Amino acid sequence: MEFLENLFSKYSQEKIIRWFKQICLAEAISWFFLFTAMIWIRVEPESIFAIIYISTIGSIHGLFFTLYLLFVPSTRKIYSWDDEDSIFALIAAFFPFATIWIDKKLARFDRE
Repeated sequence: MEFLENLFSKYSQEKIIRWFKQICLAEAISWFFLFTAMIWIRVEPESIFAIIYISTIGSIHGLFFTLYLLFVPSTRKIYSWDDEDSIFALIAAFFPFATIWIDKKLARFDRE
């Protein structure tokens, strides 16, 4: 965790918050495209385009998923989340579109 603290200490809190909000949205959108890719690969399992699409979208979604998990500890400190909120934010990464809910509900609390 010290590595993440050192990495994010170079940036302002506003910039980290803006990135976190963008990552929350991007992770949810990439999940939607991954869902369409899963349907397409089930409908046409032999299609080369479906295979390329699911591979590409899966990699992009994996990137945003990982970025979200990396940003949660930093935003925890900024928003002063307790342990329950932090665990909830981490678990939300595993459910479709839950990162948008985290951004809208949990991250809306004023920092003081």
